[in-house]
Amino acid sequence: MPDSSLTRADYAHFLPIQTRWNDMDKYGHVNNMIYYGYFDTVVTDYIVRIGELDTSESPAVALVVESHCNYERPISFPTIVDCGLRVGRLGNSSIRYEIGVFAHGEDTIAAHGHFVHVFVTREDRRPTPIPKAIRAAVMPLVCL
Repeated sequence: MPDSSLTRADYAHFLPIQTRWNDMDKYGHVNNMIYYGYFDTVVTDYIVRIGELDTSESPAVALVVESHCNYERPISFPTIVDCGLRVGRLGNSSIRYEIGVFAHGEDTIAAHGHFVHVFVTREDRRPTPIPKAIRAAVMPLVCL
């Protein structure tokens, strides 16, 4: 459900991402599909850097099983977007990340949505508990 009342204060972690000229569509704003790339970038950056996920060797891997985005207002090149991250649900083998996209320095949300990871074993793709380091890393992002 759209919620344009979300602000920066609703997110615990931010990652700045530079828009690129080729992110733009013919209407002069960042194309809708690019926002999913922002979502993937802020989540993956966090679990790799902070959660210490080794994407090539870890016995557990994170698969995206669901994503959604609501667009509130356009962003255009050249803009740095600040992607806010929080955790809306932390399960045994899954995490629902919630992302807010803001033009750099602005408090009004441009887009927001979610991204769900299910952790599975690398070998057989069966659900497995979230690795301890990742669970510890995302705990401060859990919103109440």
